[in-house]
Amino acid sequence: MTTVNVDTDAVTRRLEEGMANGVLSFPLTSFHADGSLDPDGFRAYVAAQIATAPGAVFPACGTGEFFSLDEDEYRQVLTITVEEARGRVPVVAGIGYGWAQAARFARIAEEAGADALLVLPHYLVAAPQDGLVAQLEQIAARTRLPLIAYQRGQVAFTAASLKRVAAIGTVIGLKDGHSDLDRLQRLTLAAPEGFLFFNGASTAEIQARAYATVGIPAYSSAVHAFAPEIANAFFTAFQGGDHGTVDKLLRDFYVPLVELRDRVPGYAVSLVKAAARLRGRPVGPVRAPLTDPSDADLADLRQVLTAGLDLVGAAL
Repeated sequence: MTTVNVDTDAVTRRLEEGMANGVLSFPLTSFHADGSLDPDGFRAYVAAQIATAPGAVFPACGTGEFFSLDEDEYRQVLTITVEEARGRVPVVAGIGYGWAQAARFARIAEEAGADALLVLPHYLVAAPQDGLVAQLEQIAARTRLPLIAYQRGQVAFTAASLKRVAAIGTVIGLKDGHSDLDRLQRLTLAAPEGFLFFNGASTAEIQARAYATVGIPAYSSAVHAFAPEIANAFFTAFQGGDHGTVDKLLRDFYVPLVELRDRVPGYAVSLVKAAARLRGRPVGPVRAPLTDPSDADLADLRQVLTAGLDLVGAAL
């Protein structure tokens, strides 16, 4: 295994700067029609994503169908992303399942040259606060890379637990997918100075204003995976206080997209991938247990996407 020397403070500063200057990109993983990994398609796709100057890129996470990748496929996805990033943006790799499996993926990410790791919610079982903290302690003991915790589903930290998590040393931030503003305010107040937070809600732009009120303006963008023109236009308007543009994009694109997304479980990923295919991106289908959208939903998606691109002067 390659020895990795990591300056955790430097990685934190790079991510903080990236979060302030761009959306966080969660690229899709490319598959052939038969479901096998498409490395060439992914290379072309992720290169195009990185060229739009996101704040950081997070390969092999939820949008990238981490849960469906074997270790060899994961290694290829991470290696390609790091090669295409060329140090221009931080690369934060998804890891997950129990700590033993997460540590295996962490070693692969280290060898591939990732800058940090996003610890996805553990598999299946509910756990007490002590267990949630211990999960991160076990992973941190087995990797030199900085960690960002992700609370969603069965993972939700209390303020007291977050203090313990932040004290681990290499845990540098928290991605939130619960959108519980009361809890989030308690967490931000309990966290040490410099601890990173970002909004990881599905279609996070819908809740960007709400998160900003508790001190969390940074967010991930699923829309960036298929329409970086829209995602970047929203980010610019949001950061610049252009409320008219924010309202128009929310009303005429994001809300219709969310209403379509909510029709079928799993559309938070498969609809995003379908939108990328509509734009000619070489991403292929989703893997089971996800399913690709119906023809009727694809027709509605095309209409929503075309309207959104028109708003920012782009074409399908």
